[in-house]
Amino acid sequence: MLGARIYVRRGRKEEGERPFWISFSDLMTALMVVFLLVMSVALLSVTKEVTAKEKAEAKRRQDIKQLLQQLKDATSQEIFSGVTVHDDIENPYIDFGSRATFSLDRSNLTTDQAKLLRAFVPEILAKADSEIGRAWFRQVIVEGYTDSTGTYLHNLNLSLQRSERVVCALLEALPASEFPLMTKEKAQVRKLFLVGGYSSNSAKADPASSRRIELKLRFWELNDPERHSQTEEAGAESDVGNCAL
Repeated sequence: MLGARIYVRRGRKEEGERPFWISFSDLMTALMVVFLLVMSVALLSVTKEVTAKEKAEAKRRQDIKQLLQQLKDATSQEIFSGVTVHDDIENPYIDFGSRATFSLDRSNLTTDQAKLLRAFVPEILAKADSEIGRAWFRQVIVEGYTDSTGTYLHNLNLSLQRSERVVCALLEALPASEFPLMTKEKAQVRKLFLVGGYSSNSAKADPASSRRIELKLRFWELNDPERHSQTEEAGAESDVGNCAL
């Protein structure tokens, strides 16, 4: 008998040809999982950012409403009868009604009108100097209005003079009997108050009611770049001087 034959077992052909690397479909599946994971994290981050911004804006609006409500509460005093605080958060303003209207083609305030302004403005300044006010209160724009009598440019100048007259009434040196503002309050007026002239652009049906003064209240926006960048001017402030009107 010849020597026993030795058989060497060979692997099947398909086993030898099996690829070492993962299949293309498996690779795509893994990439899709990674993509979904990254997108989920990104969406979660954006959602958190939007939610935080919405909460901050809601807090801002709540704080401003609180300030406006405090001013409305102040008008309940008998001395401020006729003064109205319009608390529309998009356009808040204070209207003095018939208690701060002007005679035809005149810009001077009566003694009683000036006293009313000097009595109410400290209420505004006190709210602006509160913790909430320091965070959001930006400025007060004094707007003088005219009726439709006369030319546009004449009325534009007249309305500006009426606005300036209000600031003069607040800053001029007066005896105690005229209810002058304190030194600190005058400094606040210089910092917060601006004057504007709007001619007859917002005239009312009644000409007498059109010749009025309004105090527009302006508050900082949530992400206003100037909100935290304002600094006190260096050096002493200039003298108030005398009103030239």
